[in-house]
Amino acid sequence: MSKKNRPNDRAARAAAALEAQQREERRRRNLMVGGVVVVIVLIVLAGWLLTRTLDTSEDVAAPAAGSEFGLTIGPSDAPHEVIIYEDFLCPFCGELERATSEDLDALAAEGKVKVEYRPFNLLSAVGDYSERSAGAFSIVLDKSGADVAKEFHRLLFENQPSESGPFPSNADLVDLAVEAGADEADVRAPIEAEEGADWVAAATQAAADAGVNSTPTVLLDGEVFQQGRTMDDLAENLIKQLQ
Repeated sequence: MSKKNRPNDRAARAAAALEAQQREERRRRNLMVGGVVVVIVLIVLAGWLLTRTLDTSEDVAAPAAGSEFGLTIGPSDAPHEVIIYEDFLCPFCGELERATSEDLDALAAEGKVKVEYRPFNLLSAVGDYSERSAGAFSIVLDKSGADVAKEFHRLLFENQPSESGPFPSNADLVDLAVEAGADEADVRAPIEAEEGADWVAAATQAAADAGVNSTPTVLLDGEVFQQGRTMDDLAENLIKQLQ
């Protein structure tokens, strides 16, 4: 290479290095902006979920337990009645289920309380899992009866996904239903075809008509029960009222 061309070559290399550096800086800026956007979206989504799950109105109508959109345990003449409106995706519903399930089962068996679980589709903006899981629950209740549906109810919360996903497939829901005691031949086709969607839509409308706009909404003897700052507090205070 002639001495005459060396300055031009150095200038070209410097220009190429500068361009590469500028590309890398643009890439880093884009990643930073993208990360900020993702964080903002997650914060907004978390706030929306918190509002939808904790902003419980006291102005809720209290129809007697025995709705076509619920699973009832305990005797009809029990001295207390508890109705729980819930969404299988709602993390607070999962907390309440884990904190109360065994005690409510025992108290119902002792004849001290009649409990009705009413799942519906509250978190529709997050995806379709709330609808699909509640629909599968309705199918199990219809095809396999209350005892199997109660176990399926427990398994749905035990295997509850994060509200950000990933979400169980319909085939996964079938597997849980079979684990709960359902006959696979009875439930696979309707669960995979999402035949419970109409039931869920009607249950969701019934909840809205009753004034329910958050989950879990707990009614004790016809009144909204909110005694507790956390789900564990609420669960403990609810059980004390029933014992």
